[in-house]
Amino acid sequence: MNENIIKEISNDLKVNTLKVEATLKLLSEGNTIPFIARYRKEVTGNLDEEQIRKISDIYEYQMNLLKRKEDIIRLIDEKGLLTEELKNNILKCTKLVEVEDIYRPFKEKKKTKATEAIKNGLEPLAKIIMSFPKQITGIDKFLNDNVKTKEDAITGAKYIIAEWISDNAFYRKWIRNYIYNNGKIVSKLKKNATDEEKTYDMYYDYSENIKYIKPHRVLALNRGEKEGVLGVSIDNNNDEVINYLKSKLIKDESSESKEIVIDAINDSYKRLIFPSIEREIRSDLTEVASEKSIEVFMDNLEHLLLTPPMKDKMVLGLDPAYRTGCKLAVVDYTGKFIEKSVIYPHEPRCEYEESKKKVLDLIDKYNIDIIAIGNGTASRESEAFIADVIKSSKRKVEYIIVSEAGASVYSASKLAIEEFPNLHVEERSAISIARRLQDPLSELVKVDSKSIGVGLYQHDVQEKRLNESLDFVVSKAVNSVGVNINTASASLLKYVSGLNKKVIDKIIDYRNTFGKIKSREELKKKKVLTDKVYEQSIGFMRVVDGTNPLDKTSIHTESYEVTLKLLEKLGLDVSLIGTEKMKERLKNIDISKYTKELNVDKYTLEDIIKSLTNPLRDPRDDMPKPILKSDVLKLEDLKVGMKLQGTVRNVVDFGAFIDIGLKNDGLVHISKITNSYIKHPSEVLSVGDIVDCYVDEIHMDKKKVSLSLLER
Repeated sequence: MNENIIKEISNDLKVNTLKVEATLKLLSEGNTIPFIARYRKEVTGNLDEEQIRKISDIYEYQMNLLKRKEDIIRLIDEKGLLTEELKNNILKCTKLVEVEDIYRPFKEKKKTKATEAIKNGLEPLAKIIMSFPKQITGIDKFLNDNVKTKEDAITGAKYIIAEWISDNAFYRKWIRNYIYNNGKIVSKLKKNATDEEKTYDMYYDYSENIKYIKPHRVLALNRGEKEGVLGVSIDNNNDEVINYLKSKLIKDESSESKEIVIDAINDSYKRLIFPSIEREIRSDLTEVASEKSIEVFMDNLEHLLLTPPMKDKMVLGLDPAYRTGCKLAVVDYTGKFIEKSVIYPHEPRCEYEESKKKVLDLIDKYNIDIIAIGNGTASRESEAFIADVIKSSKRKVEYIIVSEAGASVYSASKLAIEEFPNLHVEERSAISIARRLQDPLSELVKVDSKSIGVGLYQHDVQEKRLNESLDFVVSKAVNSVGVNINTASASLLKYVSGLNKKVIDKIIDYRNTFGKIKSREELKKKKVLTDKVYEQSIGFMRVVDGTNPLDKTSIHTESYEVTLKLLEKLGLDVSLIGTEKMKERLKNIDISKYTKELNVDKYTLEDIIKSLTNPLRDPRDDMPKPILKSDVLKLEDLKVGMKLQGTVRNVVDFGAFIDIGLKNDGLVHISKITNSYIKHPSEVLSVGDIVDCYVDEIHMDKKKVSLSLLER
C-alpha cells in the first residue's frame, strides 16, 4: 500500500492513518463493505459504510492517478527529454488534467497546422521569432516548394508558436482557473427549436457565473442542448486572457517579432486553448453535477428502501385504470398472493355499484386492513371511489396511495413472469403495489433502482457510476435490515454481503430440496456456503424459528462463544433472548468490566447486547409510519395558509416534493423549508418524512400547489 496516498486520505476524511490502512487491508483480503462496517468495528474504529466506501474510492482514484504519472514519466524518459524538474512537477500534480497538461507537448501529434509547418522546416524560424530580435532576417532560406513566400513562412511559424503556447501547462492552468472563476455559462433558444411544454423556458436567454451554477441547472442545460432546444456555451472576458499571455510572452516591445507573436497568441487562444478549456470546464461541471445528482438519488433511495413495513396487515392492492378496469389483488400478512379480481368503476363502463360490492365482499371475506392504491392513471378517481367504499364497510379500513414507479417494469420482467406465470401484467402490478406497502425493501429490490422515481436527471449521468452507487445503497439497506434465509427471494439475496448468483442458486436449490433451513451452521456443514462466503454473509441472514435462538439475531456466529460466556456470567439462558428478564439484566451492564473478562472489544460487546435485548430489531421501525387515509382531498378544497400533513416523496436540489393527497405532489422550494440558511434540502428533509406543511400558492391552471414548511 502507498503510504503517501494513505496520508492524503487520512487528511481528506479526517480519519486516523492506521484506521485507513487497516480498512484498505480488510478490503484487499476480499471482505465486503457491509461486513467490515458491522463485524470489524474494532479494526476500523467503527467506520460506517459511507466512510469505508470513500476510502476505497479515493484510494483507487489516487492509485490510478499515480499509475498515469508513472506511465507519462516513462514515456517522456523514453524520448530522452525527462529532467528532474519535469519529473517532480508531474509527481506534484493532484489532478489528472494537470498531468495531461504537462504531457501535452510530448504527445505524438495528429496532423495539425503546426506539424505541417514543422514538416516544412519552419520550426527554426519560429524559434528565431520567439528570441525577439530587433529585426527578423534570413527568412528567404526557409522558402521551398511548400513555402513559396515570406508571408507563408511567417504564417507557418505563427502556427508553430500558437501550438507551443497552447501546450504550455502553466498557461493552461492559469487560463482554466481564470475562466472558471470569471466566466459565465450562457444558453439561448436555438433557431427553429421546439419546446412545446416550455420545459426549458427559463434557459431561453440565460446567463450565470460558472463557479456558482447549481448542479441541477448544469444537467438541465445539458439535456436541453442534447434535445436540440438550447445552444449552450461559455462566455469570457477574452481580452484579460490575451493580455495575460502577452505579459508572459512579449519580451521586447520594440522587436519586429511583437506583432507576429500577438497574432500567434490570438490564434492560439481562439482556435486551440479556449475550445479545449471550454470542453474541459463543461465536462468538469457535468461530472460534479452528476456526482451531486447521484448523491441525492442515493440518499432518497436509502430512505425509500427503509420505509417502515406494514407488518401483520391484510392488504388489497389496486392498480387503477379506466378502459381496462382496476385490477385488484389480495395479499396476506406474509406477502402471499390470495385472490385477484377486476372492477370497472370509471368511464367508459361506469359499473360503480357492482365495483363497490366486489370490493366490500373482498374486505369482508379476507378482513382487509388497508387498501393500497397505485398512483398511476385514474389514481385519484380510484381514491375517491375507495373513500366512498370505506364509508359503507363494516370494518375499519384505511387506504394509502403507493408510488407505482417501476411497478410496470417489474410486472413485465422475467422475474415477475416466473413468480406469477398465469397472471397478466396489470394483475402482477396490483400484487406489487400491495407488497410495496407491506415490505417496501423486499419488493423494491426487484426493480431497477433508476426506475423507482426518487432521483433528478438520473438518466443524464454516467450509467456505470450510477449503477454502482445505487447498488451500494440497496446493499447497505438490505444488510442493515437483514434477511430471513427461509423466505428471502433471489432478488433480495442478491444484495446480501458476500453472495453471488451461483451461491444464491445453491441456497434456493437447497431450500427447495430439503425444505426449511433450521440453523446457520447447517449452511456450512452441508457445504452450501464456502468458509469465506459463510464468514461474509451469515451475520446478515436470520433463521427466525430455528434450533439455535442466536440464529435469529444479527450476532455473527464467530461471536457465539463470547455471547454464551456472557450469558453464563449473567446467569441467563439463551432461550430468554428478547424477554423482559433479558432486557432488565442487560440494561445497566458494565461494558468495560466484561470486555476485559471476555477478552472482547467494546463494539462487538455493545452489538451483542443490543441483539440479545431486541433480536429482531428492524432499523425501519424508527422511521415515520406512512400516513393512512379514509377520505379524499381535492385541489378545490385548498386555501392559502391551510395546514396539512404530507409525506416527502422526493428531495431535489431546489426543494422537495410532498404528497398531500392530491393528484400531483406539492413542491416546497428550498427557501420555504426553514428560516435558517441551508445548502441543500436534504439537510432538513428525507424521503418518507411526515411533515406539517402550509399551502403557499395554488395554481389551478396547472393543477399544482406550492407549499411552505414555514408557519404563515
